[in-house]
Amino acid sequence: MHLHTLADRLRRLPPSCGPVRLVGVDGHAGSGKTTFAERLAGALGGAPVLHLDDIATHEELFAWTGRLLREVVEPLGRGESAHYRPYDWRLRDFGPPRALPPAPVVLVEGVGAGRRALRPRLAGLLWMEMPHEDAWARGRLRDGPAQSDFWAGWTPAERRHFAEDPSEPFADLLVRQCSDGYEVLPGPAETPLGTLSVTDRDGPASVC
Repeated sequence: MHLHTLADRLRRLPPSCGPVRLVGVDGHAGSGKTTFAERLAGALGGAPVLHLDDIATHEELFAWTGRLLREVVEPLGRGESAHYRPYDWRLRDFGPPRALPPAPVVLVEGVGAGRRALRPRLAGLLWMEMPHEDAWARGRLRDGPAQSDFWAGWTPAERRHFAEDPSEPFADLLVRQCSDGYEVLPGPAETPLGTLSVTDRDGPASVC
């Protein structure tokens, strides 16, 4: 089976935010959420993806719930396009407004996508299964020495966030990256979506 199997299952979920099925992709920083969300969006035929890196800021690494609900979730819940200003991490300022249409499935990816305040509006929650130390090491390697100061502040902030508002225990599905694709396995939450088991590989099957 492939990610198209997962995409088909997501399309059949009941709408969770007005006419929209909001699907969260959460996990530790560096765990591969963005790449997986892009592949899943492709399997969904080009579903919109909201990157929480565009919502968070240097001053509000995790204190962006109100802005997300006001600018994105509430308009989508009315069946309207949402408009938000993506944050520019280099300029430390918000950019021009960007539209997010009320598509049948909208992916929300980023650390905190499964937070307590958002879960009631999610049709499904996926968790990238990777130990935090491995994910952070990969993130540091990706970002390079120029972002070392940012990572020094990020890791304790992420620890505090997940200690106070964990996402993994509420995940419908766990996503495990393999050398040649992904395995999608049932998560801790006992939901109909969590009964799905998907293997999406680019090459011959292998053990993760």
